[in-house]
Amino acid sequence: MIVPAPVPDQPALARLGNDVRARLTANPDAYRIPAEGIELFALGDFLSEAECGELCAMIDAIARPSALHELDYASGFRTSYSGDLDPRGALVADISRRIDCVLGVEAAIGEPVQGQRYLPGQQFKPHNDWFYTSESYWPLEAARGGQRSWTAMAYCNAVEAGGATAFLAAGIQIEPKPGVLLLWNNALPDGRPNEATLHAGMPVEHGAKYIITKWYRTRAWG
Repeated sequence: MIVPAPVPDQPALARLGNDVRARLTANPDAYRIPAEGIELFALGDFLSEAECGELCAMIDAIARPSALHELDYASGFRTSYSGDLDPRGALVADISRRIDCVLGVEAAIGEPVQGQRYLPGQQFKPHNDWFYTSESYWPLEAARGGQRSWTAMAYCNAVEAGGATAFLAAGIQIEPKPGVLLLWNNALPDGRPNEATLHAGMPVEHGAKYIITKWYRTRAWG
């Protein structure tokens, strides 16, 4: 029998997957979204209306053209505006801590909370949050925390039209709803990257979409 070669951070990804899965499954406020091949959860009313409004204003203040390792903004692949929210601010620190608590993970493995704004026509084409270890950027990411494990993403406003989060392999689209927190495991139960987590931020048709995202690694960030 041919045994697949281990991938970087595989044991840590498997352990984190097991620990967080158990915690979310035991949480009565966490709903497992039926999505074939993906561990995807949602928590309603994670953010209050007042928090959502304050976050939208913060995002407007720091938003710059979103960047990617491989592509620049002009490529049209990721056309949102985004930026890291100040972790020293009381609201951002509290939200970050609450996300850590929901997942039951150490704060040290979390990246800074990022705010993102999509205006009409802006989108994020299909992508995975985990890193391709064959790419030139991997040594940098390996040194500053390793592979991404879980993604936490919260909607901050209602979008007039468009802007859904589409998980293509599962064939589902999640419409933005203010205050809802989405959580998904970027790895398979054995710790290998999960190709089925390919997702897209669909183009906003009318209005604007504001979200915050926090990604988690396998080791301390930074």
